[in-house]
Amino acid sequence: MNAQDLVQETNQGLKYVSLSLEAGVGTLCLDRADKHNAFDEVMIAEMITSLELMASLSQCQLLILKADGKNFSAGADLGWMRKQAKMDMEQNLSDAHELAKLMSRLDKFPKPTIALVQGAAFGGALGLICCCDIAIANERASFCLSEVKLGLIPAVISPYVVRAMGQRASRRYMLTAERFDAQTALKHQVISEISDDLEKAAKPIIDSLLANSPQGMAWVKTLVSHLENGVIDDKCIDYTAERIASIRVSAEGQEGLNAFFEKRKPDWSQFSTYTTEQDLPNQHSSAQQGAK
Repeated sequence: MNAQDLVQETNQGLKYVSLSLEAGVGTLCLDRADKHNAFDEVMIAEMITSLELMASLSQCQLLILKADGKNFSAGADLGWMRKQAKMDMEQNLSDAHELAKLMSRLDKFPKPTIALVQGAAFGGALGLICCCDIAIANERASFCLSEVKLGLIPAVISPYVVRAMGQRASRRYMLTAERFDAQTALKHQVISEISDDLEKAAKPIIDSLLANSPQGMAWVKTLVSHLENGVIDDKCIDYTAERIASIRVSAEGQEGLNAFFEKRKPDWSQFSTYTTEQDLPNQHSSAQQGAK
C-alpha cells in the first residue's frame, strides 16, 4: 500500500482530526470546530496514531499542525474533564500518560513541524504549539495557561512550555492564568512569527525545508534536544564530534557534499528519512565505498 492509500485509510477511522499528504507536506488538522477543537481522550489517541503514521512515511518530509474553525483549540474538553473528576488515581495516571505520550511524540517527531495558530490556544493546546519546531500565529491569537483557576496545574505540558518561554515568563503565566496576545507570545518565543495569512507566511519556510536533507533535519532535531541542558563538557564535545563524523560518511551526507562540489542540486529522493540517530552507523562502510 502506498503512502497516499495509508493516509486515506487512516483518515477513514478518524473522528476529530484529519490527515493529508501532498508534495512532501503532511498536514494534521484538528477537526472539531463545533467544540473549538477542544480535545479529549479520543482526539488524543487519534493524534498519536496520526503522528506515528506520518513519522513512518518517508514521503512526508515535514508536518503542518493546524486546526479548522476560528480557534486553534480551547484546550481540554469539558466532558472529558468531568470524566477525569470521577476517575481514581490509577485511572487519572493512565489518562495523563496518554497526553504525555502525545506531547512527546510531537516533540520528538523526526521531521520539521510547523504549527499554524488562529484564535484561542488554551491549556494543552499551548503545549502542542511549544512542541513544534516553528509556530506562526495570526494577530487575533490568544493564549492562556488557565489550569490554576480550576485548582489544577499545567503539569504534562510544562516541560515544553518552560523550555519555550523560559522560567520567568512561565512562572508568571502559569501562576496568574492571564490571557496573553500574539505579540506577547512572540516576545516569549511561544511563536516564531505573526501573520494574518498563515498559509502564505508558511510557504517560504516550507520551501526551505523541502530543499534540505531529510536525514540532516532529523539529526538536527535530535542534536538540539541532546544539548538542552546547556552543559558543554567532554561528553558533549565527544558527542558532537561523533555526530558530524558519522553524518559526513553517510550516504546522504556524501550526496550533499558531492552535489555541492559538483555544483548541482542534491537528490534527496533516493534516500529514506532517518528517524533515529542509530540508523546511520551501520552504513559507514557502504557510504565510504560510494564516495567519490
